[in-house]
Amino acid sequence: MKILVISDSHGNIANLKLAMGFAEKIKAEALIHCGDWDNLQAVEIVYSYKIPVYGVLGNADIDPRIAKIVNDQWLKIKLGNRKIGVIHNLTISHQPLVIDCDVVFSGHRHFKSERIVNGVRIVHPGALHSVKPSFVVYDTATNGVEFLNL
Repeated sequence: MKILVISDSHGNIANLKLAMGFAEKIKAEALIHCGDWDNLQAVEIVYSYKIPVYGVLGNADIDPRIAKIVNDQWLKIKLGNRKIGVIHNLTISHQPLVIDCDVVFSGHRHFKSERIVNGVRIVHPGALHSVKPSFVVYDTATNGVEFLNL
């Protein structure tokens, strides 16, 4: 199962549409957004596509209308037989939450990175609203990620 993972779109509609078009092209079966949507239009665009969306709130998501649609600070979901955690800003205090996940996706940092902590793959897909916008394609079959630039 291929999952498109984006973060920190900060209302950048053009980049969101490019990323969503890529999701359609690769036939992604789900989309994960790691927070900082920034405005309601960004949320509505992502949810208008015909794939399941799993998203969390970020520190820039202060519009209460966003919280009516995306109302989680932390998600733990199972897709393609993988336990996936999603959070906007992963800190050391969240370690107990991620202990039994195969992968955790986190935003906030605006740069892409990947590391293994206590056997858990921690992935920051980068930011769609950035000088170097990036996102990730996650493959549940291999538990692997591919970083892509817009």
